[in-house]
Amino acid sequence: MKKFYIIMVLSVVTSATNAQDCYTRLQNSFDTRGAFPVLDDMHRNVFISFFEDESSRCVSGKVLVENSVITSVFLQYDDDTFELMDTKFYNSARKNPAIINGISEMIYTNDGDKFKVIFIDVLKPKQH
Repeated sequence: MKKFYIIMVLSVVTSATNAQDCYTRLQNSFDTRGAFPVLDDMHRNVFISFFEDESSRCVSGKVLVENSVITSVFLQYDDDTFELMDTKFYNSARKNPAIINGISEMIYTNDGDKFKVIFIDVLKPKQH
């Protein structure tokens, strides 16, 4: 678990706005605008929002979706390289997590972490 946190510290790619509970801000956008379906593919523009102590922290990454569920998660380093999360992850039913309205179900790891994946590219545009 220490290795995972060290990787997270080294790989965090955030902006000043991400420091202000990125998940809540993005969740509100998806609730308001909706999302296009997440297709089976490698999605290279996602935020991975880790939850701890009633707050969230977002990092950039990429995710493989197969049969409408998340099968692989990669965390992005500052030098734009990616590393596969090598810990087992699952939803509350201990299955591969599904995606609802552009955001995954809560995902749990064997290391005790919990996170959601936010698919930025499927967010519908603002209505004028």
